[in-house]
Amino acid sequence: MKPVIGFVYDLRKDYLLEGFSEEDVAEFDSEETIDSLRQAIENIGYTVECVGNAKMLSRRLVAGDQWDMVFNIAESFGGRCRESYVPAMLELYGIPYTFSDAMVCALTLDKSLAKQIVRQHGLATPEFAVVENSSDIENIKLNYPLFAKPLAEGTGKGIDQNSRIETPAQLKKICIELLAKYHQPVLVEEFLPGREFTVGVLGNGDKAWVLGTMEIEVLKKDEHAIYSFLNKEECESRIKYNRLSEPTLKEKVETLSLRCYQVLQCRDAARIDIRLDRNGQPSFIEVNPLAGLHPHHSDLPMIATWEKMPYEMLIKNIIDNAFSRVNGKKK
Repeated sequence: MKPVIGFVYDLRKDYLLEGFSEEDVAEFDSEETIDSLRQAIENIGYTVECVGNAKMLSRRLVAGDQWDMVFNIAESFGGRCRESYVPAMLELYGIPYTFSDAMVCALTLDKSLAKQIVRQHGLATPEFAVVENSSDIENIKLNYPLFAKPLAEGTGKGIDQNSRIETPAQLKKICIELLAKYHQPVLVEEFLPGREFTVGVLGNGDKAWVLGTMEIEVLKKDEHAIYSFLNKEECESRIKYNRLSEPTLKEKVETLSLRCYQVLQCRDAARIDIRLDRNGQPSFIEVNPLAGLHPHHSDLPMIATWEKMPYEMLIKNIIDNAFSRVNGKKK
């Protein structure tokens, strides 16, 4: 009998039907992504049971359902701990799952906590401050220009051409707007003017390895080079993705990324975002422990394709890594 993989995910359509906005559900997955993943998992030898989101999972767990492994890409909704909901429930019921555990998912969604861990290990990341209310703004002592974004969002939410900040007056205006709109603290960090990269990492612990690195180039040269919400949503016309092949820079970027992956204790696979400072040196920006997996449009599968790893092989590698953690051998 084939091992059974429970598949847990957030389908964008389900949340739109509940009345959420397009921006609210920007991090969630399309039917095309879910169908592609289900087919890939079946093609590598597993039976797939599509479960749905965290609430659907909770009902299945209470009913006594079990799986050999859960393939979890659910980011859930509400609060900075939302990405930990599914891992925590699965741990409670003793069911193994792919990707990072509940602790890592919660910690890395809070970008300031992730940066603190990275910094404590002597790794480069921009100087930053956290604005929890308007009174915090006056206490910020950072070097301009600055960059402001919601503390615990993904997919470029809250990031646009106003995110780069030149003056204290602009800082106050943008922080107040973000606090009101996203109902969470604002991360303010010193702006890095250099090139931007995202790095795919696979594996666990000291056996983790870098799959490859993608450079993100904003095509509109009259704009700040910011990977904004709009640029991500309209990436086909606004962004050019390039494979990083410069040996010295590639080594620096990938060495930093792998080390950040390891000190943050990510598992199975993740994506690390890196940007160069004014001296051309790489700095950690953030990590996505539940990287997008659309076969053609998501960064990690795009990197895999460049590195001659077919989509099904990428998914197999992730599942093998998870089984290896649990059983000490690949299934």
